[in-house]
Amino acid sequence: MRAAVAPLAAHHGVGIVELDVDADAALEERYGLRVPVLLLGGPTDGVELCHYTLDHAAVTRALAENAGY
Repeated sequence: MRAAVAPLAAHHGVGIVELDVDADAALEERYGLRVPVLLLGGPTDGVELCHYTLDHAAVTRALAENAGY
């Protein structure tokens, strides 16, 4: 998913922060087996955009709606 989302992030001028869900008990409890998971925002308050594979349409829509996030 990392390689697939990189061009979208670059196009919208946003950064990507990668976290190890298994290294944080709270994140592991929250996301369980839904890894990789892509969030808009932080790990505790972010909105889940997709998991397992990139949902190009959902990510594009979220980035367009939240320009300057």
